[in-house]
Amino acid sequence: MTTRAHVAGMVIAGGRSVRFGGEKAVALFAGRPMLLWAAQRLGQVAARVVVNARPGTAAAALATAQGLEVLHDLPGDPDGPLAGVRAGLAWAGGQGYASLAVSPCDVPLLAEDLFERLVDLAGTGAAMAETSEGRQPQCAIWPVSALPVLTAALAGGEHPPTWRMLEQVGAARLRVEPPGQFANINTREDLARLEAARHQL
Repeated sequence: MTTRAHVAGMVIAGGRSVRFGGEKAVALFAGRPMLLWAAQRLGQVAARVVVNARPGTAAAALATAQGLEVLHDLPGDPDGPLAGVRAGLAWAGGQGYASLAVSPCDVPLLAEDLFERLVDLAGTGAAMAETSEGRQPQCAIWPVSALPVLTAALAGGEHPPTWRMLEQVGAARLRVEPPGQFANINTREDLARLEAARHQL
């Protein structure tokens, strides 16, 4: 795989992980923190990878220790992934990138070439993954030009569905199978189940 000079990557690791009983981003999957699996996958196509995390968290500390810049949601933005995407787009535009590849931190079974395929499909625009079970908008490419649209959508304190915002900016859809690779980890039981399943995909 070849990195694209116009693409930055961002791992979303700002969730509170209430059901997990600890920070998912730093939980080990196959002996490695899940945040780092996501960062490595993005790094195969992105010229630079950053992490969206809350201040003072283990995720932020791990990212910093790995030399990854940490971006925080803007004060007043609603909880949810779009606040992180907004922060990422603002940062990416300031750094001269045209696109931002976004990945959740808790979906460790994604195909290694997923973001390469998304970047190629998006071109200068947006793209998101979908499977036979529906949209997977947490795995997406956002153009930096989407920042004003996203800023306006979050201005009232509400968090619209991520897929809706991607469709609003004209995202192409990449069909990806099997759906199981998008399984996310919300509980310790999920982690154990996906550890057992990782060799079966």
